[in-house]
Parts: sequence; structure tokens; C-alpha cells
Amino acid sequence: MTTFLVALAVLIGGYFVYGTLMDRIAGCDSGRKMPCYTKQDGVDYIPLPTWKVFLIQFLNIAGLGPIFGAIMGIMFGPSAFLWIVFGTILAGAVHDFLSGVISIRRDGASLPEIVGNELGNGIKQLMRGFSLILMMLVGAVFVLTPSGLIAGMTPEWMDIKFWTAAIFIYYMLATVLPIDKLIGNIYPLFGFALLFMAVGIMGVLIFGDVTIPDGIMEGLHNRSAMADTQPLFPMMFVSIACGAISGFHATQSPMMARCLKNEKLARPIFYGAMVAEGIVALIWAAAAIAFTGGYGELGSYLSGNGGAGGLVHDISISWLGAFGGVLAIIGVIAAPITTGDTALRSARLIAADFMGIDQSKILKRVLLSLPIFAVTYFIMQTDFDILWRYFAWSNQTLAMFTLWAITVYLARHGKAFAVTLIPAMFMTCVCITYILFAPEGLGLDYTLSVGIGLLVSIMLCAWFLKALVFAKKSTEVKDLPV
Repeated sequence: MTTFLVALAVLIGGYFVYGTLMDRIAGCDSGRKMPCYTKQDGVDYIPLPTWKVFLIQFLNIAGLGPIFGAIMGIMFGPSAFLWIVFGTILAGAVHDFLSGVISIRRDGASLPEIVGNELGNGIKQLMRGFSLILMMLVGAVFVLTPSGLIAGMTPEWMDIKFWTAAIFIYYMLATVLPIDKLIGNIYPLFGFALLFMAVGIMGVLIFGDVTIPDGIMEGLHNRSAMADTQPLFPMMFVSIACGAISGFHATQSPMMARCLKNEKLARPIFYGAMVAEGIVALIWAAAAIAFTGGYGELGSYLSGNGGAGGLVHDISISWLGAFGGVLAIIGVIAAPITTGDTALRSARLIAADFMGIDQSKILKRVLLSLPIFAVTYFIMQTDFDILWRYFAWSNQTLAMFTLWAITVYLARHGKAFAVTLIPAMFMTCVCITYILFAPEGLGLDYTLSVGIGLLVSIMLCAWFLKALVFAKKSTEVKDLPV
């Protein structure tokens, strides 16, 4: 229990301490003209109430990652608690906040345009394709998972196929309609369910007759039953993505950058939403080992009781009763749905940005979205386990690119770039090592994979610092107006 309470306190404190530092580094200005006013179009650029912007941002980023990812990630042991806490404060929230701020200052530009402006046209083209594929992967993954959960709670005729079709149709509407019409009106309901779930489970953890066997006093070593083939590094850092750092979040920040009414609200919206997601991940990581009795017991429970989805159902019903449990499960279902819909909406915005297609007319939005829907449907036919593994790696790779782009942006504007340089190097090592070592990657020797990951990370850092020194000598880097 002590570990959980300390972790919770550090997460909340991190928002006020480190979040304030990030705000000062970014130099957020309440007098800055905001895209929701300068480019207002009644579709994507719309000034929204702050509470609604926060709720949409939180629901956008809080998919199944901080729930299922945290449950799977905690099997690696107490190191997962440290990653959730410090990954959120020092990497994930910084990544979300600064990408959102940069988007505001680029008139709500989507992520590929932001990254391309800092890392060059070649990277911009790569990111356009990479981001679009990731958005469609997210859309496909988050159609399949909630449809299975809902099918288990509804009459037999409402099977997985029925709910898959229903959710996909909803995604199509959410993609093309103005953001304040469907998403802006339905998210408060989803938000209530998700917050009820988080607060309810946390209440049982803190005030109920529950023991959290975190085992932190026995060390931070890997507790996974497959420790030989699933080493803590890099596997845990890919398994727990959305609860610590996720590249997908940076694709969502521009959507809310187009609706935010004051730049000084960027910290509570972007940094704050990520901290809230970290808290959700912390809750479910602790609940998983508390309910099952430990790390080994968790692994056995997952293999024999329907995986993470079965565990979420059992915890919700057992701890919150029938009515409360159903509300909690609805909250869990809302999480992927409110991520999948905005993923496909982001895909439309990314495509519209690089193709220069005006989005004020619904016919243009529909025509642009049709190929996105078609490709997403095709991806949905792929085995879910394969989809999830490639989504997880792609997600962290996108975070790596985003962190390097933010680092260059900070350096160009005379800001303290170390706050993103260090996370960028770490995530580079994670991503390179994973794709070299993992079975779905190249399957190379572990030591060799880690060595190459470290080498690439160091080389990129050296290249960045050398370019920075050269630019300073040639007077190309100045304290430019942000």
C-alpha cells in the first residue's frame, strides 16, 4: 500500500513541480492569438470550454494502454511502478505538453508537419506515412477490443460482428462531423464512466481490505515467468506505453490545440491529461496484483480467465458490486472507443494537412476519409495479437521521433533542450533494441541488440550536439521569437 500511495503522491506532485518547470521553459503566453479564433472553421477549429477540451484530450489518449498495458506490464515486477511514475512525469507528459504547445504556435499543425519542420523534409514525408498507418492501426485495434467486451454484456444476437459494425459506423461519423457535434456531446458521458471506474477502483485499493503485494523490498528484478525471452528492458517499456509515454498522444495534441482558448491552459490540458492517464495505469497495475495475490498469480490468472479483459471484468464486479461493476466496465469500454474515433479523425487531419485540402465542406471530408476507412477495415482482418504488437512498437517509435523534433525545436529557440534530449535517447535505445531482439522483429541476440540500441542513441546525440555547435558558430541559432 505504501508504494502505491507514494507513487500516487509523486505523480500528482510531478504535475505541479515538473509541469510548472515545463511551462516556464515553453514560455506559455496568455496573450497569444489562438488557432481556434484565427482559423475558426466550425469543423476542427472551434473554441471549446476548457473542461470539455481536457475531457476530450484525456479520453483521446486513455485507450486500453493504461488498463490492459498496465496489467500486462506489471507482470515484469515493481519496476513497472517506477516506469509509470517517472516515465509519465519526465517523458510522457513533457512529450504531450510540448507537442501541443508547438502545434498551437504552428496554427494547429498536425504531428508530421511539426516533426518535418524540425527534422527536415525527408523525415516529414516518412512521418506522414508512418503516422497515417499508426492512426489506422489504432482505429482497427480499438474497434476489435471494445466490440468483444460489449458482446459479453449484451444479448446473444448482439455478437462481436454486430458491435464491430456499430462501433465502426460511429467512428466514421466521429471522423467527418464537426468536433462539437458528436465527440463534444458524447464524451461527457464516456468521461463520467471512465472517471467512475478509476475513482471506484482506487477507493477500494486505499480504503478497502486490500493488500498490494508490490514486492519492492525484494528488488526490482524481472518477475515475469518468461524472463529469459521477455527481458525487462526493452519489453516493459513497450508493454506500458500509454501509461507512461506514447507517440500516439502527440497525434492527438494538435486536435485540441485547435480548440484551446488560451495558451496558458496548455499545462492543465496536455501535461495534466497525461498525469491523469498515469494515475489510471497506476491504479490498474496495483489492482491486478492485489486482486490476484502477486506477480506469479497474475500470470496464472490471465492465462486461465480470459486474459486482461477477463481480469478487468472480475475486478470490477467483485470490488464494486453488480451495478458499480457494470459502470466500471462501461468506463473500460469507453476508453478504447474514445481513442479509436479520434485516431481516425486525426488520420483525416494529417492527410488534409499534407494534401492541402480544405475541410470546411462535408463532401471533401467524406471523400478524404473513405480511403482511410477502407484501409482500416482491411487492417481489422489481421490477427489481433499481431496488430497489438506492431501497434505497441510503432507507438513508441513515433514518440522517439517526436522527442527528437521537440529537442531540435527547443535548441533552435534557446530553450533547455536537455528535458527532451535525455528521454529521446532513452526511447531510441528502447525502440532499436526491441525491433532487433523481439520475435516479431529481427530476433537477434539480446546483448547485441542492446549494444546496437545504445550505439544508435549515442550517435544521434553526438550528431545533434555537433550540429548545434556548428550552427552556433555559423550564427544560425539565435533566440528566435517562439
